Amino acid sequence: MKINDLTIDGLEQENYFATQELIDVINAAIFLDKPLLIEGPAGTGKTFLAKTLSALLNLELIRLQCHEGIDEDKSVYEWNYKKQLLSIQKSEENENLFDEKYLIKRPILTALTTEENSLFLIDEIDRSDEEFEALLLEVLAENQVTIPEFGTIKGSENRITILTSNSTRELSDALRRRCIYYYLDFPSIEIETKVFMNSIEDIDENEARKYASLVSFIRSLSLNKIPSLIESVEWVKYNNSKDQESVRSNLGILLKDKSDQKKYVEKLEESNEFNQE
Repeated sequence: MKINDLTIDGLEQENYFATQELIDVINAAIFLDKPLLIEGPAGTGKTFLAKTLSALLNLELIRLQCHEGIDEDKSVYEWNYKKQLLSIQKSEENENLFDEKYLIKRPILTALTTEENSLFLIDEIDRSDEEFEALLLEVLAENQVTIPEFGTIKGSENRITILTSNSTRELSDALRRRCIYYYLDFPSIEIETKVFMNSIEDIDENEARKYASLVSFIRSLSLNKIPSLIESVEWVKYNNSKDQESVRSNLGILLKDKSDQKKYVEKLEESNEFNQE
């Protein structure tokens, strides 16, 4: 697929704020026509990046949500047994029951065969089993899938493929070798400041940066559940709208673990660095 190089400004027009390093990796994946594996903590914007790219580049978004136990029937294809049975009852003896018209296409086969320019998102690959990874290798390496009763279906060249992982388990070397890799961490203070200013009404740059610095401090506390970008935006948005003056206010929006809330308050009392009271 031929696409002009992406730019930071282009993504920001779709309200996604990225580093130049991430932009360079995306451009490399598109130029080399290789899948892009984006790994990192939950809540850093991996899925949103894929959605943003599909909107920015006007690509059909085809999403495969991975989960434990996912298999060929849910991800690649399934035979329409009812239609096959009806055909047996109505047709001649020589009817081919494994014709393409009896195939029910799941996301992988849809992504391979769609005539539209598309972005294929394989979301949270780490939630699937290792056996499913093995199934994906043919798709990622050779742009094709083999159906035993039907044959090999070759994919078109009109697709960008993005895999995301929350690092809940180690992915195989075989899968990693077939992809360009990028680790997407929580945003820097500079980027989170831009996100706050873009997402929250009536917040100036100084206030946004102060909150972004505070959230960065909170994420450094070895928490059980590190707050996501969405949670930090919701926390700041609510506190800013209510003119809250204490950085202890409404912690349940930001921190979803009792011990994390306690740790934050204790660290705040120790440092007084961000204490506004």
